[in-house]
Amino acid sequence: MVTHTTRPLIRVGHSPDPDDAFMFHALTNGGVDTGDYQFTHELVDIETLNQRAFQAELELTAVSIHAYAFLHDKYALCSCGASMGEGYGPMLIARQSCDLAELKDKTIAVPGKLTSAYLALRMCMDHDFKYVLVPFDEIIHAVVAGTYEGEPIDAGLIIHEGQLTYSTHDLKLVVDLGSWWKDETGLPLPLGANAVRKDLGTAAMHEVQRLLLASIEYGLQHREEALDYALQYGRDLDRGKADEFVGMYVNDRTLDFGPEGREAVARFLAMGYQHGILPELVLPEFVKW
Repeated sequence: MVTHTTRPLIRVGHSPDPDDAFMFHALTNGGVDTGDYQFTHELVDIETLNQRAFQAELELTAVSIHAYAFLHDKYALCSCGASMGEGYGPMLIARQSCDLAELKDKTIAVPGKLTSAYLALRMCMDHDFKYVLVPFDEIIHAVVAGTYEGEPIDAGLIIHEGQLTYSTHDLKLVVDLGSWWKDETGLPLPLGANAVRKDLGTAAMHEVQRLLLASIEYGLQHREEALDYALQYGRDLDRGKADEFVGMYVNDRTLDFGPEGREAVARFLAMGYQHGILPELVLPEFVKW
């Protein structure tokens, strides 16, 4: 009698932006032999993925480092798949040039309260601020309009490709949080990671991480092919800008956090706790190689 076994399903969630698409191209489009595992993919904005991770419904998911502070009981961070800002990162922008202090009592459009961008801005401003939650790909337009769904918008916290396109809308940079963090710590700014569910068990966690690394390596080794796929998620980016953006967030640190990257994550979480934003001091747990 022939028996049929179902391959274990790994449900993957990542953002619909060029760097994540580049990273997951091979896993999505058959560039990697997944062996005993079957992968399915959902492309959802990062704040939605952060919120969904509380229910641990996805076996492998992109998460903000900020969100990981609340999810460390359910997920471990993969040693690969990092998005780090090397002296650059999320940006606070406004319609007119101003100092950060001038926005103290203003309303800021943010892409989510669990994003690393939000935590970095809270630490940079060193106080809470008025905000409106706006989908990441609508923040630039909300700042230009000065309003979002009837709420006033004085400035916006932009992530993803908006970092390369905001100036074409005649908007002004108030602070680059990656640059601020570098000045504060000398470290890259840890923004996003891929997290794997702990209840899969050690062996499965290692294998999922190995396949994720293989997908990242495939993209870097077949750059033009992976970029062709990523371009469909590059809102307002031409090929050159998309390539630049991918290079910013898919690089050697994406292959492995490395000692400095791991230190950056630990410092980011520790400073969030010291500022009274995170409720507990979290020591990051990475899946070993």
